[in-house]
Amino acid sequence: MAETIIHVLNRGVDKRKIFIDDRDRFRFVHDLFEFNDQNNVLNILPRYKTMDIGRPYIEKRPRKLLVDLYAFCLMDNHYHLLLSPRVEGGVSKFMKKLNMGYAKYFNEKYKRSGALFQGKYKSVVIEKDAHFIHLPYYIHFNPLDFEFSEWRERKCKNVRGAMKFLYSYRWSSYLDYIGKENFPSVTQRGFLSKFLGGEKKYLKDTEKWLQELDFKNVKTISLE
Repeated sequence: MAETIIHVLNRGVDKRKIFIDDRDRFRFVHDLFEFNDQNNVLNILPRYKTMDIGRPYIEKRPRKLLVDLYAFCLMDNHYHLLLSPRVEGGVSKFMKKLNMGYAKYFNEKYKRSGALFQGKYKSVVIEKDAHFIHLPYYIHFNPLDFEFSEWRERKCKNVRGAMKFLYSYRWSSYLDYIGKENFPSVTQRGFLSKFLGGEKKYLKDTEKWLQELDFKNVKTISLE
């Protein structure tokens, strides 16, 4: 791996929910796009591409990316990101803008004050290919905790049901990696998609890894 790959996790303070409804999730996905920019954010309208959000794609100026965002996943009380810096200090600058921007939105919407997140954020540099090859699957499998939590113990008996659930879950980058456009503008998928063998192979391998992924292989980098 020539790239500096970093796994980031942030969790709500006291493990509280940071996403209450789909508007919150849309807003966070919007922020993943909007704040990945060395320029100051001048408007708050969504400029990312999605298939059915019902709003136009607006690109008034090209972005100057702070990071390459390879993968993401939103859970109720935390989120996972897989990224690389584009510029010096790119990760810390992006994370500061992302967390502050979303927390401001959340606090205003729910009329609350104080910290939303449990500290700054957790991060770990992925240094081994053996870890890196597991991590995209681990990140994208997280939503299975809602209905198929046994996947973490390699005991997922209803593989078809789990696959169907992943296909229906919008709040991660998984669908874009298997060729179903969801939020295609948010992630930079070229590097990781090539590493994984492309859309068809990643879809095929999802079922395989669902049965074979050993949580112990990613425990040190999972940040859970």
